[in-house]
Amino acid sequence: MSFNTFGRVFRFTTWGESHGPAIGAVVDGCPPGLALSEADIQPWLDKRRPGTSRFTTQRREPDEVRILSGVFEGKTTGTPISLMIENVDQRSKDYSEVAKAYRPGHADYAYDAKYGFRDYRGGGRSSARETASRVAAGAVARLVIPQVCILGYVSEIGGDAIDPANFDEAEIGNNPFFCPDAAAAARWETLVDEARKDGSSLGAVVECVATGAPAGWGAPLYAKLDSELAAACMSINAVKGIEVGEGFAAARLRGEQNADPMRPGADGRPDFLANHAGGIAGGIATGQPIRLRVAFKPTSSILIPVETVTRTGEASEIMTRGRHDPCVGIRGVPVVEAMVALVLADQALLHRAQCG
Repeated sequence: MSFNTFGRVFRFTTWGESHGPAIGAVVDGCPPGLALSEADIQPWLDKRRPGTSRFTTQRREPDEVRILSGVFEGKTTGTPISLMIENVDQRSKDYSEVAKAYRPGHADYAYDAKYGFRDYRGGGRSSARETASRVAAGAVARLVIPQVCILGYVSEIGGDAIDPANFDEAEIGNNPFFCPDAAAAARWETLVDEARKDGSSLGAVVECVATGAPAGWGAPLYAKLDSELAAACMSINAVKGIEVGEGFAAARLRGEQNADPMRPGADGRPDFLANHAGGIAGGIATGQPIRLRVAFKPTSSILIPVETVTRTGEASEIMTRGRHDPCVGIRGVPVVEAMVALVLADQALLHRAQCG
């Protein structure tokens, strides 16, 4: 069985490969009557678009989206919305060596073991190119939850973290790293440049905060809001970990330290004095900001020779030519934002279905 669809009520399916003619998404379950055009989607794709700085892959893709169905006279119809993004800058010849041997850390061997063959051109479906489809679908999801503001940023690259005291939201759009700390962004220029010149890569941590989600979204046990968000973010290529709220740090706290004390609020709802839970308790939103941390591994495609085996089982070495992100987590910011939007849109519709 193949799994290319995510969501319960608000669902999306991505399709296409890194070096195929196009990639895209089909969004189903979107409510009718929402204003939607390519102009509503394109700004989010532009955030993720490759080739915008020397710190990302130099593959030149305009990532222009076309809406093929599901919209009439500028409004969603309630029927499937088909989105297409053409691939225009493939260089499949860069992957001739990958056809013969597996790239350690990549999905080459795993795909071969499962299917018996694989699309070695850029990794096919395992390429980060697939995430453009998610960003397009996420732009539609944002229209379902206009009351929610979703903000992503890079908080750490190569083990070098931002200083929370220097956090400046306005700074996120002023540097190529989506970094809220100007001093950290300046350090990262040297850090990423050195890795790129060495032919290597770096990992990163992306943080995402969603504000405006009301208390009550989510469900107990098997559709917990945090488990849905974890599944969504873990499905992103190169993601190896996710934390909600304090995450693993909660295991090092005492109960009174990890509690989120409450006081009576002016509107009859409690005022929380802390948010260690990351805005989710028992799988259900508390109305506080929802906070996530997502860990991206270093890009597996590097120019440093690494021991491997060929498809016929012979010992070999491989270095991956082509154009690759020296830190894939940088362009992971709009992807994480999109997956959070897709989950929250789905949960908003599920809540409305059950609770009115």
